[in-house]
Amino acid sequence: MIFKKQKNTRVLPGFGLTMGITVAMLSLLVLIPLASVLTYSFHLSFSEFWALISRPNVVQAFITSTGCALIAAVINSVFGLILAWILVRYDFPGKKLVDSMIELPFALPTAVAGITLSRMYSDQGILGELLAKIGIKASYTKVGIVIALVFIGIPFVVRALQPVLEKLPESLEEASEMLGANRVYTFRRVILPELMPALLTGFGLALARGIGEYGSVIYIAGNSEKEGTQMVSYIIMQKLNSGNVDYEGAAAIALVLLLISFLLLFLITMIQVAAGRRTRR
Repeated sequence: MIFKKQKNTRVLPGFGLTMGITVAMLSLLVLIPLASVLTYSFHLSFSEFWALISRPNVVQAFITSTGCALIAAVINSVFGLILAWILVRYDFPGKKLVDSMIELPFALPTAVAGITLSRMYSDQGILGELLAKIGIKASYTKVGIVIALVFIGIPFVVRALQPVLEKLPESLEEASEMLGANRVYTFRRVILPELMPALLTGFGLALARGIGEYGSVIYIAGNSEKEGTQMVSYIIMQKLNSGNVDYEGAAAIALVLLLISFLLLFLITMIQVAAGRRTRR
């Protein structure tokens, strides 16, 4: 009997055509814009480049952007896990509404979010007034920056965890309980290892988004060099909107920001791969 080789069919025929479209779109939307950042940065000599990025206000802006984004990403990881768990494991009235509201930071213009948050958390705002009574000032401080970054980053963690939780069988928890493990041990040794790759993915996306965020933090940050509330994105906009537009300086700062984001995402990816291998053993 002669067996004919089964022919694999594709919904989109033509590897050459589809690959060409993919490379073209990737080049136009990602590679060429990133290359332009390098090109403008190379207009500066190394001494000029170093003098620019080592200015005290620029260094402080990098520390503020990275530090606040890191804190916000950690907060989002904790509360995003709780939100995803509730949405997947429990049924309650208004569940669909709550689930759809998770997408609100994606749909809402970031400038609108920034204006709303700065008003609500000001000393005269509803939430800011309550915080002021216990001695916490939110608007125009790093606390406000973290709040804004938590707002725009929480959907990344929730949406990264939900599919994994939906596929995670409840029988694992039942088996752990039957073997005498308490809830803390079950979560730490049975559930968390399964969720760790997805949790790291959400953490990395929220962190990368927060480092370069502009619209939602520009109003609530205060942008004070003295108070250390300037973000890197704000300094870049200053150079582009000043009387003498400094494309080279803006590109140089953006290049450093790009390298920081890339290194952080690379490190998180390596941890994610290691966690995935440990889970599959």
